[in-house]
Amino acid sequence: QVQLVESGGGLVQTGGSLELSCTASGRTGSLNDMGWYRQAPGKQRELVATITRGGNTNYADSVKGRFSISSDNVKNMVYLQMNSLKPEDTAVYYCTGVVPVITTVRYYWGQGTQVTVSS
Repeated sequence: QVQLVESGGGLVQTGGSLELSCTASGRTGSLNDMGWYRQAPGKQRELVATITRGGNTNYADSVKGRFSISSDNVKNMVYLQMNSLKPEDTAVYYCTGVVPVITTVRYYWGQGTQVTVSS
């Protein structure tokens, strides 16, 4: 089992910045990719950014150039630096960890942290 705990959400004005952190515990050695998803009210959960254990990153088009994902494999943490925030970035942000299981993968999720961007 893997446990994920997010922190760093809050209220910020348009154009502001926030950094989210996620700490993994438990069987962290089995983790492969980690990342961030978000879910706005009335919308489906969507991918924000992912990072592999080797450091390769992937971003949603809507956040490219504004958000940056990074990780510290020693501390078992993943970060999401969010700059130039927009009201449409308002959502609950979830940390996720992916564990390979035989021929498939299992996703672990944190409890989520609220990010609100005021206009």
